[in-house]
Amino acid sequence: MLQFQLWKKLLVAVVLLGGVVYALPNLVNGQAASILPGEKINLGLDLRGGSHLLLRVDIDAVRQERLDTIADTIRQEFRGAKIRFSGLDLRDNSVVVKLRDASDADAAQSIINGLGQGVSLTRDNDIYRIAFNDAGMMEMQTQTVQQSIEIIRRRLDPKGTKEPVIQRQGLDRVLVQLPGVDDPEAVKRLLGRTAKLTFQLVDSRMTAAEAIDRGRTPPGTALLRSASDYGRSYVVEKRVMVSGEMLDSASAGIDQNNRPAVNFALNTVGARKFGKVTGDNIGRPFAIVLDGKVVSAPVIQSQIFGSGQITGDFTVAETNELALILRAGALPAPLIVMEERSIGPGLGADSVAAGEIAAVIGLVLVAAYMVASYGLFGALADVALVANIVLIIAALSALQATLTLPGIAGIVLTMGMAVDANVLIFERIREELARGRSVLAAIDGGYQRALSTIVDSNLTTLFAALFLYIFGSGPIKGFAVTLAIGIVTSLFTAVMVTRLLIILWVERKRASKIIL
Repeated sequence: MLQFQLWKKLLVAVVLLGGVVYALPNLVNGQAASILPGEKINLGLDLRGGSHLLLRVDIDAVRQERLDTIADTIRQEFRGAKIRFSGLDLRDNSVVVKLRDASDADAAQSIINGLGQGVSLTRDNDIYRIAFNDAGMMEMQTQTVQQSIEIIRRRLDPKGTKEPVIQRQGLDRVLVQLPGVDDPEAVKRLLGRTAKLTFQLVDSRMTAAEAIDRGRTPPGTALLRSASDYGRSYVVEKRVMVSGEMLDSASAGIDQNNRPAVNFALNTVGARKFGKVTGDNIGRPFAIVLDGKVVSAPVIQSQIFGSGQITGDFTVAETNELALILRAGALPAPLIVMEERSIGPGLGADSVAAGEIAAVIGLVLVAAYMVASYGLFGALADVALVANIVLIIAALSALQATLTLPGIAGIVLTMGMAVDANVLIFERIREELARGRSVLAAIDGGYQRALSTIVDSNLTTLFAALFLYIFGSGPIKGFAVTLAIGIVTSLFTAVMVTRLLIILWVERKRASKIIL
């Protein structure tokens, strides 16, 4: 006997009402949209326009920096262990050092082995060569790209509301898509600075002029240029006393001369180290180094804890930008722009219009076919099809999924798939009627016999959409999301909505005969 319990009727009514409520913000604007619980669908880069950047993470720079650190560690450890050495240098992506006394080989081996599992050692008599092995390079590459993606996200979306597309491509590349952002130069400015902030003591044993004349600096030091005065340089110790990782906050402000500056505050660990360094080195210049250039080198007048100020030849806009990137954190490696595209909103509007036309044509053709093939039941299936489209739009709005052009293609494809289940059911009902069964028995038997086939076919397509989402990227994911949502909603409308409409019609008309 054909039955449709009350709780099922309530379920259908609640789902359809919720779908209408969440889909409405896409049709209304202004105050009416603000009082509704849902939000408009996020449009992707191809529909809304925006900026597209393909970046390469400079892994070679990271390796060079790590090798510098290893060389500095070896220098300090060898000196601490009183191991005599010479020729400590970086050559061919490795650290090379020569022992002066062969009796120090065991002690040197022990120190080098303590550098970690990511490095390998080759030895040629008294010359040691330390380099990163394959496993160490792979770990460095993965870690650097992941950190870069997180820092990029913090810089481009500090409040977490813009939802940019930031994802890894290949081994060392990052794809960045910013819907609605039509100024790629501003994006490149934000991402073009590593924003590595360090505090290092200025070495007083040799002036910059002497270092330039001699062509070298004392061991453990480096010659750095000034960020504002390009004719000036500083000899600073390579050892980083306090790093930007210890920053707790950074904000734009003004200095004592009413010039733009950046105020910063350190966390507990940073404040303790900053206080110790400034307390032990009163009277010495303390260089503030940003991306390898000295912003300023004030003389330490007294012990300082917790906070300070970065001054220089800044504009107000530059201080705001610098404060933002310092809050977001330093990039672990420079980013190189490999590809840049800017998509205008006009092109996106054309894509939306084309998608709407395709959707309308698809809907009209499917609806006409259903009515021509199944008459009244086909018309009821068309009503369920409209409900299916409303539910898809509502789901995209509720999930705040990003709709792209392939996503629109997924919706159009779903329109055809949505009536597949109804076609199966109606054909089963035809078979039952041909056997001479009554209207109620034919409808009931048609739904029962077609249900397993409908579930199987939709599950296989759902699995395909799931794998597309897991292994795909960018537009492929957008297509997979809309396809998966369409499968779920079409299954619901075919099995529940169309069946409810047919039952209501049969109960009202008390039909003893139907034509399919």
